[in-house]
This record gives sequence, C-alpha cells and structure tokens, in this order.
Amino acid sequence: MSRTFLAVLQFDGGRFLGWQRQATGRTVQAAVEGVLERLTGRRVVAHGAGRTDAGVHAQGMGVSFSLAAKWEPDAVQRALNALLPRDCWVERVRLANPGFHARKSALGREYRYVVGVDPASMSPFRRPYEWALGRALDPDRLREAAAPLPGEHSFRAFAVKGEPKPHYRSTLRRAEWREREAGQGFTFHVAADRFLHHMVRMLVGTMVDIGLGRRPVEDMAALLARDDNADTSPPAPPEGLYFVSAQYAAEAFADHPGDAA
Repeated sequence: MSRTFLAVLQFDGGRFLGWQRQATGRTVQAAVEGVLERLTGRRVVAHGAGRTDAGVHAQGMGVSFSLAAKWEPDAVQRALNALLPRDCWVERVRLANPGFHARKSALGREYRYVVGVDPASMSPFRRPYEWALGRALDPDRLREAAAPLPGEHSFRAFAVKGEPKPHYRSTLRRAEWREREAGQGFTFHVAADRFLHHMVRMLVGTMVDIGLGRRPVEDMAALLARDDNADTSPPAPPEGLYFVSAQYAAEAFADHPGDAA
C-alpha cells in the first residue's frame, strides 16, 4: 500500500536544464527521482506542478509522488533535504488524498519576474537571479501595458510555436508591475489557471520593450487579438523568472479538517 505526498520545492535553476527529465543533462525532476530511488530501491516518478525551462528558478514548486504507507511527511522532508543537491530545498511535505497529481490537480499557478535597471544589476550576486537590463523603464508604460491582461484571453501571441494545442486560452487573475526598493527595478507578478510555454517570458519581453519606448502601449491589446506570435517581442531571459506557487483545493490533502476521522 502506498500514499501520495506533495513536496513544496525550492531550487536555483541556474545549473539545471529545467524541470523535466531529459535524455542527457541535469534536470530537477531527475534529481528528485534519483533521491526517491535511493530511499525506496525502485524508480519513483515525481510530477511537477510546472515544466520550467533551463535557468528558471522556483520558490514553491509542487512535486507529487507516492511512497510506501510507512512514510510520514516529516520523515520524507528530512530525507529529501539530506540527499538533494545543495541547489534544491524542500520547504514542507504534505500527505495528499488518493488521486492527487501536482500538475493535474492544480487550480492555478503564480510566477514572478524580476528586472534590474540599475548598474548594480550586473553584480554577480544579482545577475544570475534577475534580468540585468541596466536601463531605465517607464513605470507608467509598464502598468498600462499590463492593464489589458487580467481576464480570459487567447495568449497565442505569447506562446512559442510547437505542437498545436486544443486552445490557447488562459484566465489571468493577476498581472501587475511593482517597483523594487532603492531604484533597483521592477517585478512582474502574474497568476493564472494555466500558462503556455514561454508565456510569461514573452509577456515580459514585450512589456519591457514598451517600457523602453520601443513599442506603443496599445500593442498589448493588439497582440491579444492575434492568432500568431509573428509580432511579439523576444522572450525575456530565463534567469529573472520564478515559479512562485501552485494552488490546490484544501480538500486535496489528508490533513484537511473535513477528512479528519
């Protein structure tokens, strides 16, 4: 008999080729599954709440997997943190109800993107963790560019080309720019029910071009009406992007009050 767990994982994506296991190269999924195999003596599949790209970081990536019923959440957390590489850390582990899946059970996800505009953004202590733009951005133009985004739209213009999808619609609950302290730059906060491949980075790349005065503010609304990405700005670099969290129904977890014996 086995039980399903959700681990909330933080990782520095700088030396990973992204979440998803690949034939060659270092990935977060392979690192987690390698530890789970050491703990159990067999292959255990780990499912991530999102499929982050190479260089993208996470502060709250949901990861689900199944272990023997003898395991308790605290013991799972201790074991993972003892064996995972130093650029990964498990914040907490919860016992989930049967059928839980970190990606399929998610009700929504939240990302943050960090842009540095001051000269110190080029520092080796900041550059790996933000877009070291090093140029001034107009805060009013950034906010105006983000204004049309909340709500349900087709984001085909902000997705990379690939295999056709049933649809490109997402519902954004939040899309806002905030100024950082001491004139360091800006952070873009976005939450939605689903995200397309490269969607956040393409949104940020286009809005930064608007903030630099390279494009008119009206371009964002025009792009939302397009069925291709031919006129979208290049995606922002990966190092500024953070997977912040995935949201789940409270009833998905065994410690929910309604599930108490």
